[in-house]
Amino acid sequence: MNAPQPLRPERPTSLFRRFLDSEASGGLVLMAAAALALIVANSGLGPVYVSALSAYLGPLSVLHWINDGLMAVFFLFVGLEIKREMLDGQLATWSRRALPGLAAVGGMLVPALIYLAFTWPDPVLRQGWAIPAATDIAFALGVLSLLGPRVPASLKVFLAALAILDDLGAVTIIALFYTASLSLMDLGLAAVVLAGLVVLNRMGVMRLLPYIILGAVLWFFVLRSGVHATIAGVLLALTIPLRMKPGGTDDLVQSPLHRMEHGLHHAVAFVIVPIFGFANAGVALTGLGWGVLTDPLTLGVSLGLVVGKLVGVMVASFIAVRLGLAALPMGANWAQMAGISLLCGIGFTMSLFIGMLAFPGNALLQDGVKIGILAGSLVAGLLGWLVLRFAPSRARGA
Repeated sequence: MNAPQPLRPERPTSLFRRFLDSEASGGLVLMAAAALALIVANSGLGPVYVSALSAYLGPLSVLHWINDGLMAVFFLFVGLEIKREMLDGQLATWSRRALPGLAAVGGMLVPALIYLAFTWPDPVLRQGWAIPAATDIAFALGVLSLLGPRVPASLKVFLAALAILDDLGAVTIIALFYTASLSLMDLGLAAVVLAGLVVLNRMGVMRLLPYIILGAVLWFFVLRSGVHATIAGVLLALTIPLRMKPGGTDDLVQSPLHRMEHGLHHAVAFVIVPIFGFANAGVALTGLGWGVLTDPLTLGVSLGLVVGKLVGVMVASFIAVRLGLAALPMGANWAQMAGISLLCGIGFTMSLFIGMLAFPGNALLQDGVKIGILAGSLVAGLLGWLVLRFAPSRARGA
């Protein structure tokens, strides 16, 4: 039985290439937003920063509008990416899903176990087990963009595919484990609206406006139901039609999914995610000693990201290749795979989001989460860059 063919860099569509390029640029903008948040939170503007995020606009605070409203658009975009890649992209076949899929599973399981090893005695802290399980594709591709042609294009495709599957896992975790008490009435109404969206899809409705209107109503009922409102974005994405040409290729002009994805792409990368980063990365370091870095919560998060992702992604990938379930990305070697595995430890956006859900209303624990994420992501990004910078560029076999 022949081994599965490696991921080939020449296959991606131009849309996917533009996704990689803009996502890398968005990662650099996100880095700047996070750095600015830290500077502002630790300056004389710190109290203004906190009070502005706490101010109410209607029924929700500014921070809640960002985390529950703007991030629902982010999750809509993530859902569109997942659907497109699963149906007609880098993850359209099982052979293409094998390596990034198994690597994503390992990269979520091992960090969670490391986190629990540090926090198991405290049942409150155990609630944050999923924090180090996520990969921030914007940050990771931003670091990769600094390396230029030293990194094979196939590795960029592998990292993007892994992160997309990682996002799918994170969405599932949020829906199953970070849901508050449920309102059955609102949940039922959300189900009715979702059924209406499915009917639109089945009827072949290609205009986006009806989906957007019903999607807004869906978000409202999901917000009130107790399920986190961002899940509405994913559910809406799954109902957006992906129109195919007779030859089996996607219709970039007529497909509602592609039109919506194109419309959201730059807004998400350059506006929504940086705003989220600025609103959530700011933590006042005044009064915090070096001892905070040895706190079980901070250690669990940071080592989960750095060590957990490295071990999880590498071990799962090695097993998959040795068993013949998958092949290394074309032109890549194991040293470069180690660098990519380290970059998977940059867990900024989704990790922060899960951290806020794990410890709602507990500013002290949320600050510990932020410090752990910032420290772990910084170390993982730096080590990943160094490994990829000095790794041999030629594959030496599996």
